[in-house]
Amino acid sequence: MKKFIVSLLFLALFLTGASAKDYVLDGAHSSVEFSVKHLMISSVKGNFDSYKATFAFDPATKTFSELKATVDTTSVNTANQKRDDHLRSPDFFDAANHPTLTFVMKSYVANGDVGVMKGDLTIRGITRSVELKTTINGIIADMQGKERVGFTLEGKVDRKDFGLTWNRALEAGGVVVGDEVKITVEVQMVAS
Repeated sequence: MKKFIVSLLFLALFLTGASAKDYVLDGAHSSVEFSVKHLMISSVKGNFDSYKATFAFDPATKTFSELKATVDTTSVNTANQKRDDHLRSPDFFDAANHPTLTFVMKSYVANGDVGVMKGDLTIRGITRSVELKTTINGIIADMQGKERVGFTLEGKVDRKDFGLTWNRALEAGGVVVGDEVKITVEVQMVAS
């Protein structure tokens, strides 16, 4: 009897791990945003207008087993054309030679509705490991009965780690552009 119960427990664990579903991005209800210090006194915020992603997520355990995302660097938008053109230039994203940046999840550790996602972020052909705080905001059925999941990713990177080194010194001390970039990604995904 004891062997039978142990076998059932292993079967339950196996079935739980195998229940991840594939999801597609709902781009109309998602955003990829960033902010960075300007003149060391305020933050400039921006976003990318074009991106795509695929996901595998287990709603029962609230865990990700896959997340792959691609962002179009030419779609950078800070609501200032001159600044956006500079961000697309070789001083920053070098969009002509590096039209995309990518993120590929390597691991995910869940603790209820929050977790830590680790993955490889590639910008300008340079790949670095990053860690993102993940918050599951909810799992619902929409008006058509499709399962939707909302979540937020938050993290920080040093832009110089990715070859985005342009800057100017200020006469009074400090620099024009801060090194730390805060990343916030709001995602709504739909079970496919």
